[in-house]
Amino acid sequence: MSHQSALATPLVTGRDCAADIARIEALPVRVGGRNQLLVRIETVDGLVGWGESGLSSREDAVSAVIADFARFLRGQDSRRIGRIWQETYRSQYFEGGRVLTAAISAIDIALHDLLGKRLDVPVHQLLGGKQRDVVPTFASFLAADTEQALADTATLVAAGWDCVRIYPEGFDSEIFDPRASLAPTARTLTALRGAFPKLCLGIDLHSRYSPAEIASLAGMMPPGTVDFLEEPIRSENPDAYAALRRLTTIPFAIGEEFASKWQAQPFIERHLTQYMRLDICNIGGFTEAMKVAAWCETHYVDLMPHNPLGPVCTAASVHMSAAVPNFSWLETRQSPVEHLGFHDKRLFPKQVELQGAVYPVPDSPGLGIEIDEAALRATRPLPVECPHLRRPDGSVTNW
Repeated sequence: MSHQSALATPLVTGRDCAADIARIEALPVRVGGRNQLLVRIETVDGLVGWGESGLSSREDAVSAVIADFARFLRGQDSRRIGRIWQETYRSQYFEGGRVLTAAISAIDIALHDLLGKRLDVPVHQLLGGKQRDVVPTFASFLAADTEQALADTATLVAAGWDCVRIYPEGFDSEIFDPRASLAPTARTLTALRGAFPKLCLGIDLHSRYSPAEIASLAGMMPPGTVDFLEEPIRSENPDAYAALRRLTTIPFAIGEEFASKWQAQPFIERHLTQYMRLDICNIGGFTEAMKVAAWCETHYVDLMPHNPLGPVCTAASVHMSAAVPNFSWLETRQSPVEHLGFHDKRLFPKQVELQGAVYPVPDSPGLGIEIDEAALRATRPLPVECPHLRRPDGSVTNW
């Protein structure tokens, strides 16, 4: 054989076609009090992986994107996860956007689930292995008044939680007055700090406020009352967060709106967040989340992942949280003061189980969950629209 012929001969011939993608299916379903959009990927040899999309109330739009991606992903090697991420992200002139990355996220999570099952290892092993045995969580509640907030917090502390998040006064009202909510919210937070001095206490402001309103809220409370302000204003303009940073010293928890590392970049590089609230089902799955996590590590920013969905999102979030060094708490919606039904065991007979205030890191192959497909497919998603909030003057405000 000539030298030229030897160079032209590949070192490995052929490939394991059993790992090729046979079908990709988006499954909008109803679980508890909300819709969930799951993605099912099956390979030629019948192995199945599951992912979840996080763009709630826009499931039809994300499903359409997944159907588009499926046309060119069928027949591809499911193990080439990084390449598939790049092709789905770059296969249109207009890259990115939350609808596209929500679809990419679900596919990426499902591909990791598949690869873990194929190699008979948990997903966290694909990410470098677990760095902790359990994943601590924070719990949330929406209280009608200060007394109820104190009671709910006492329940959570007794059950083992050391980090609790509340929502502002009037959060669930169709008409929301940001300014009117400030004083009662400050009173509740101040009362909680007095009753629970060692607790990590945060508030989810859901991007409903202006910098001036947040500065007023901070000024209504004694220093040290609140440990983090979550999503106080919209994130489109990092300069607005820079201005708000100069108005308060309370740490920020930002990132659940981010749909890529590029969106996270200015908040990390300019030290505009102290906790990264990335959502693995929106930012681009494991592939993108681990890059953001590493970037955060260089700036001493801990992850505080967003996790409001179902068992697939929870399992993916636990595996990611286990595999990073820079981590604080994972959001859970399964505490004793919330009964949302998002983790229905009739539909998900095996899932990552909350034990006290922590999730033990699973060692089962893939994500470590099992789904009753027949029961899941029997559910029907309901027409859902996120609340369209108004202010007292009739104008539209953020949900």
